[in-house]
Amino acid sequence: MVAMVLTVILYVAGFVFLYGVIRLAIRHALEELEVRRVQAERAEELAAVRDRTMLRENGFLTGS
Repeated sequence: MVAMVLTVILYVAGFVFLYGVIRLAIRHALEELEVRRVQAERAEELAAVRDRTMLRENGFLTGS
């Protein structure tokens, strides 16, 4: 009987631990996704600025 109770306790504790690990992994993944989204937006802004600067310096390339 003691073995059965101990088995059930360990079984439940294992699921609680697994739930916590999965939650932690999802939280880290969402944080990483947010950081990458911000970096992508910043890279897009920098590319637009570089394009405008290049076109301003080399107006003959625009065909106007």
